[in-house]
Amino acid sequence: MEAEKRRGGGEKEDMSHVIHKVPAGDSPYGRAKHLQLVEKDPEMAIVWFWKAINAGDRVDSALKDMAVGMKQQDRAEEAVEAIKSFRHLCSKQAQVSLDNLLIDLYKGNLGWAYMQQNNYDAAEVVYRKAQMIEPDANKACNLGLCLIKKGRFDEARAVLEEVLHRRYPSSDDGKMISRAEQLLREIELQPAVSPLEVGLSIKEEIMERLDLVMNEWAPFRSKRLPIFEEISTWRDHIAC
Repeated sequence: MEAEKRRGGGEKEDMSHVIHKVPAGDSPYGRAKHLQLVEKDPEMAIVWFWKAINAGDRVDSALKDMAVGMKQQDRAEEAVEAIKSFRHLCSKQAQVSLDNLLIDLYKGNLGWAYMQQNNYDAAEVVYRKAQMIEPDANKACNLGLCLIKKGRFDEARAVLEEVLHRRYPSSDDGKMISRAEQLLREIELQPAVSPLEVGLSIKEEIMERLDLVMNEWAPFRSKRLPIFEEISTWRDHIAC
């Protein structure tokens, strides 16, 4: 019984501590924080953070809190777009923290989200940025997979071999080594393209372009030929 009282008292203290973080009043930002911290409704909190930004209500905090909330809801792509779209509304003092938040988002699941959408160009950009910020074997494997999807097998092989050579942090992880080896095997299973086939494809493209040009000129040739025939007939008539 005494333990239950102590536990109940602790919960009240925690709640009072949470409520203390909620801004007073009924502003959009205050409503968003109440939904986030007290009602534990992250989806509606994000909606109200949007409203706070649009209303100009504590935009610095609203944008950062909304982006964090989106990340927690596996909506990293939306979080990045939100920061890019609205950071110009924030103060100069908030720009550094927004940059740090973007870095954190790039290190997270944004690249994988693009991969799921088959948007491999965007995924490659994210993975390369993430590797520049904080390289590791997992992101290298993800980049390798992305390059495989794009058909750039030589680049993918080079990235994955870096993992096998322990060039990245966490490369000693057996799971990362196994994944890199598996992706390299996938590359080896891809159909090889011989130089002859590449040459033929280039020649075929050239011939197709030539045919297109010739077809474009053909109508002009057909229109001019009767004229030349008429001139020739007129000259023969004069000669007679």
